[in-house]
Amino acid sequence: MSTIVKLPNFQQALSELIASPSISAESASLDQSNLAVIEILATWFKDLGFAVNIQKVPGTNNKYNLLAKVGSGEGGLLLSGHSDTVPFDQQGWNSDPFAIQEKDDKFFGLGTCDMKGFFAFILQACKQLPLTKLTKPLYILATADEETTMAGARFFIEQQLAKPDVAIIGEPTNLKPVIMHKGHMSHRITVVGKSGHSSQPAKGINAIEIMFEIIKSLMTLKQELKHQYQNAAFSVTEPTLNFGAIKGGDSANRICGDCYLDIDLRALPGIKDEELLFWLSEALKATAEKYPGRVNMQELHASSPAFAENESSELVHVAEKLSGHCCQAVNYATEAPFIQQLGCQTIVLGPGSIEQAHQIDEFLAFDQIKPTEKILLDFIQHYCLL
Repeated sequence: MSTIVKLPNFQQALSELIASPSISAESASLDQSNLAVIEILATWFKDLGFAVNIQKVPGTNNKYNLLAKVGSGEGGLLLSGHSDTVPFDQQGWNSDPFAIQEKDDKFFGLGTCDMKGFFAFILQACKQLPLTKLTKPLYILATADEETTMAGARFFIEQQLAKPDVAIIGEPTNLKPVIMHKGHMSHRITVVGKSGHSSQPAKGINAIEIMFEIIKSLMTLKQELKHQYQNAAFSVTEPTLNFGAIKGGDSANRICGDCYLDIDLRALPGIKDEELLFWLSEALKATAEKYPGRVNMQELHASSPAFAENESSELVHVAEKLSGHCCQAVNYATEAPFIQQLGCQTIVLGPGSIEQAHQIDEFLAFDQIKPTEKILLDFIQHYCLL
């Protein structure tokens, strides 16, 4: 029996991937290794004749990247996705998140849409191709920890293990090519006050009151960003500054001795991280000088830059032709700006809707299956079989 016959069909492949938990989470109690998923992919692509390279990602909780390659020569196509998922709320799901449920012309399960399903599609496309006749290499990349630190993509770029002509990141876009998205950075601003009895405010320094001054300055920065930077390609046309979490004090009758505020910034393409950090420091400057040594800011996570592909690039024209959709911009972040550092033309395009990502009862609709298989076959034939 040939190895091709042993390989699973789409539903079987999707079921196997979903049944292997690979949650990425900031909480150590929820965070999981992705090794089981990587080993499944390695078996499939080895059976298809790919050379497979598995690398442990430094500084992670037993996380791994996989790079599979078939074909020789320069350039070619890289199909990339992440192997991890977000955590889930068991109480909200109407089925087992780790078992595929087929209902209402949909496959339900954690990762069906975002984005283990993409690898099941790649497998089906590769099964239909004469892989021994490729004129340029085809690469398959599965990364770790995209949902938290993007450590897998960062490490892969350091290694520079592939030099494709073009790359497609298969995040859910309803098969519409994405050529721009915002960046993301998050910081914690900490204020250290001096606690004391609330009846004698002059003997303490209230951290909440200091944070109030900081928030006023940040609100001014937020409005300045909105007025000075606009990009009509995005549904949210300006950079955003979000106050995500705040905590301070412990009792109504005590002067608040400490307070922190967690913020995130999502920059438009063309705005550098260095500029954002400068603007943040300027917003904090007056208050920090007024209260020496009491105001600090630290990064919560390594930042992810904004992404933009040249609208006139050959890949953009091919993607619009093959997908039947015009290119678009989105507000969320992906691994695209890291993969782009390989020196290749890069887009984001994949099955499913971002509206299903990170949601209870995540699903992949059946009507995405045939179009996704076709577009992947078309891309591979265009870039690896000409």
